[in-house]
This record gives sequence, structure tokens and C-alpha cells, in this order.
Amino acid sequence: MRIARFSIDGNVAFGVVEGDKPDELVLDIIKGIPFAEFELSGTKVPLSKVRLLPPVLPNKVVAFGRNYAEHARELGNEVPEAPFAFFKPSTSVIGPGDEIAYPSFSEELHHEAELAVVIGRMCREVPRERVKDVILGYTCANDVTARDVQRREKQWARAKGFDTACPLGPWVETDLDPGDLTIQLTVNGEQRQLGRTSEMTHSVEDLIVNITEAMTLLPGDVILTGTPAGVGPLNVGDEVAVTIEGIGTLTNKVIKRG
Repeated sequence: MRIARFSIDGNVAFGVVEGDKPDELVLDIIKGIPFAEFELSGTKVPLSKVRLLPPVLPNKVVAFGRNYAEHARELGNEVPEAPFAFFKPSTSVIGPGDEIAYPSFSEELHHEAELAVVIGRMCREVPRERVKDVILGYTCANDVTARDVQRREKQWARAKGFDTACPLGPWVETDLDPGDLTIQLTVNGEQRQLGRTSEMTHSVEDLIVNITEAMTLLPGDVILTGTPAGVGPLNVGDEVAVTIEGIGTLTNKVIKRG
């Protein structure tokens, strides 16, 4: 099931995406929210008539760095023995088609394609065998990073937490095995990143067990699972697209910050 969040005529709702052909997709509007049992209203609208929003509004985005060995090495870093977490604020989240604003304090903006996990229920100290029970589904993410700021400041709050630094979308796919999916990223149609989730050093289960040892996750919280090798620069005017097998494509354009 593909669950999208959208706006139409000034109203915001969730809907289930139906159809296979891109130009024939429709949304069956959900009664309520997708974090509990829900019913479909039977009211359907063409996807082309709505604006897709970030599929969730997370209380927090927990991201894990250096979770692909080749990516860690390409930036001259060691592969961490244990999961290495950081945070992106909720204000960094944007949706499909929204613009990434190039921050005025950076001269080296990078893309990072990632599989994002969307949490479906409040959870803490989740045992490995119950990880699947707390997951609503999966979506595409771009962990946009001001690389020069990351190097200079030695911590990542501004480098990865600025406004528009966390595109998510286009929707949440609930029926998916994340173990071995293709992740690719293009800039202006040119492939920059290509990897598989099976290359992760720490699995989705590892990451959720690790972070819930320390904190409670809430419905709608998002876990970013790391990026494959091939990260590189983004410039004003670029169109960047993250595609993950079984989910879809998240596309955003880079603009100059006003």
C-alpha cells in the first residue's frame, strides 16, 4: 500500500495511491490518519490534481551516518563499529517537488540518497523480533549536506539541519522488504549514486534497536539509514532525483536561498 499526504483546495489529507501507470494514478482518501486502523472513504481524486506534501510530519528525524562502507571511505572516514546517529530537525523536511534552498553559509552542497523508515507507533526499547511491528513503511530521502560546513564545524547540526535539507517522498510504501533494494540518484538526469540496501553495515533492525535503547520514537518519526557511495555537489538550478526500488522517485530542484 502506498500512503500519500496531500493538499487539495486548501485541505490536507492522507490517501492511498491506486493504479500503475503514472498518468492514471488516483488517491482514495483515508478517513482519519494512517497511524491506526483506518477506512477508505471511497472518494477518489486524480494524483495530478493534488499537491503532494511530505508523507509525514515527523517529530524528529534520526539519521545514521557512515552506514555504507564505500561512502565512509570516499570521504576519508572509518566505518563505525556501532551505529552513528545524528538529528535533522522537523523544519528541515520538505516534500516531493519542493525546492531545496542553497544555504547562504555554504559553498559546497552535496546530495545523499537514502532509504527512510517511517515509524507507525510509539515505541521504546524495541527487541529485534518486534522491529517490523513498529514500522509503518518506507520512503525516499535526500540527506542534503553542506559539506564544507560539516568539515569546518566538526559537528553536523547546521550542515545537515538547515531549512529544506531533508526532502522526503513521494509516499510511504507499507508492503516492502528493505533488505536488498536498489537506490539511485540522478542530477539533471545523470546518474551519480547507485547502490543496494544490502550494502548497509547496520541493518534497519540494527538501527531501530540501537536508537530505541536511548529514546522513544513517535508515530511519524523518520529514520534515515545512510547513503551509498557517490555523493557529490549540487548547484543552483540542478534537479535531483532519488529513486528506490519498490517505492518510487523523489524529485527536487535547487534554488538560491532568498
